Amino acid sequence: MIRIRTMRGTAALCVLAGLSGCGDGGLQEVKQWMDEVRKQTPVTVQKLSEPKKFSPFVYGGKNEPDPYSPAKLSAALAKLKVNTDSAIKPDLDRRREPLESYPLDAIKMVGTLEKPGLNYALLQAEKSVFQVKVGNYIGQNFGMITKVTDAEVELKEIVRDAAGEWTERKAKLELQENKK
Repeated sequence: MIRIRTMRGTAALCVLAGLSGCGDGGLQEVKQWMDEVRKQTPVTVQKLSEPKKFSPFVYGGKNEPDPYSPAKLSAALAKLKVNTDSAIKPDLDRRREPLESYPLDAIKMVGTLEKPGLNYALLQAEKSVFQVKVGNYIGQNFGMITKVTDAEVELKEIVRDAAGEWTERKAKLELQENKK
């Protein structure tokens, strides 16, 4: 029994000796090392870029007439009305046809039909097929069909030019054959 007690006592003394080594000595070394590193490390501060100089905008239109004044708008509308009195202009009062809601490049000619004295073209827009003849309107530029043949549909469109005047231009849709 005595032997066990002495072994326990020896173990307790070793633990106490080990714990006594964990004093302030190690902490002092760490503080000293950190002080040396602080002294050796140079402090660098990046310079800030110069702020952009503010240059105020000077409005030069104070003495100009108001662009939104009713008098100026009515004068511009009167001038536009004088310029649009040309012989060529679309009929805006007629009832619109179904194919006028599609742009011309979205319409394809897929076939023709012949009835006594009249040729019809079969035009496809999206998944619908429409039967048209000379005098029908197609496209978004007031295009009126002028000729239907087995290979193509000719039409004239009425569009505004750069000056704002109505002009005619010719267009055509060619037969789209299925390639197998």
